[in-house]
Amino acid sequence: MKKVNESPAVALDSLGCKLNQAEIEDLARQLEAAGYRLVSPGEKADIYILNTCTVTHIADRKSRHLLRLAHRRNPAGRIVAIGCYAHRAPGELNRIEEVELVLDNDRKADLASLLKKTDALSPAVPGAAKSPGIDSRRTRAFLKIQDGCRNYCAFCIVPYVRTREESVPVERVIAQVKERVAAGYREVVLTGTEIGTYSCDGINLAGLLERILKEAGIKRLRLSSLQPMEITERFVRLWQDPRMCPHFHLSLQSGSDAVLKRMKRRYNTAEYRRAVDLIRESVPDVAVTTDVIVGFPGETEAEFLETMDFCRQIRFARIHVFPFSLRPGTAAADMPGQISDAVKKERNQQMLALAKESVQDFQRQFIGKIMEVLWEQQARGIWSGLTGNYIRVFARSRGDLTNRLLTVKLMKMHRDGVWGEVV
Repeated sequence: MKKVNESPAVALDSLGCKLNQAEIEDLARQLEAAGYRLVSPGEKADIYILNTCTVTHIADRKSRHLLRLAHRRNPAGRIVAIGCYAHRAPGELNRIEEVELVLDNDRKADLASLLKKTDALSPAVPGAAKSPGIDSRRTRAFLKIQDGCRNYCAFCIVPYVRTREESVPVERVIAQVKERVAAGYREVVLTGTEIGTYSCDGINLAGLLERILKEAGIKRLRLSSLQPMEITERFVRLWQDPRMCPHFHLSLQSGSDAVLKRMKRRYNTAEYRRAVDLIRESVPDVAVTTDVIVGFPGETEAEFLETMDFCRQIRFARIHVFPFSLRPGTAAADMPGQISDAVKKERNQQMLALAKESVQDFQRQFIGKIMEVLWEQQARGIWSGLTGNYIRVFARSRGDLTNRLLTVKLMKMHRDGVWGEVV
């Protein structure tokens, strides 16, 4: 497979959240600096590394599928599993004979140095490998600023697999954003397990954002998921800076106060609504997106309909829908009133229909408006990119639009987004 004197090829893949994506991008930089050659997951590689997800049983299944698929694609390659599934159930992954190495969340940071020590495939001179790399394939960089969670919501496995709560030092975050800017990125997405809890040397998330906007020179700054109790007047005031993307992802999970209490969430629907109202009063054209779980143990038909009604009232720009997935070791796993798969499937379909209606209603109000789009990629002659408020825009262009921030007029609904014309 590997030519003489050619650096070993490494394929990096990731499932699940933006934090997993941020970690895999950071690992890519480490490996490339060490002399490895990066290739896409679909190509043949000497080493295939998957950052696994275990937030649902479906994520577990997808992780196992991708690991076996990588082996079938390249039987001679080495297969490595890292991340949350590897942390929760390493024995399950070790039983997959194709997988050679399993590293949990506490050990995966050492993967680059571990490969260098144990890899029979010697990398080239550090920094000498020439590959497309992460920077040329992406226009948005995902940057990890925090890890760990102590909320222990009844349904969530994350606090059990990301046990170390820590925030990346401010100076390091700013240096990393500057590195992404120097590499050509137009947008940086700050992510973590619970980024609203960011705290380092007396600086919270708002303080970190102020420092980044003042010092790092980034064109666009976007945040991953927040909690409604983290929304304050001082915080949303930061969006007066046009570089802050007008997009808030606020996890809801349920629109029923009774279900929220059983879930051990730290807010009720009235507090959630107040957070959304504050955001919309302060940030023009803002998109508020969310997550909803259907079929939580004990959820009655009336409680489910409460959630449907609440979502209609809030008018979300996008709703990510998840049927409840029992995670061993969580409080919800032992709760009475487990909902049947048939009921969960029916409620999931109803919520997905509402989600489709919601995103179309949000996008439709911007038809005819002129907005800025960061163009990402093209397929079969059609380019796609994102507005600051997370609308997917499509357009035709004979020129290369990759990684360009351009003014676009939104013309009509198209597929899962909007068709635009570059102004």
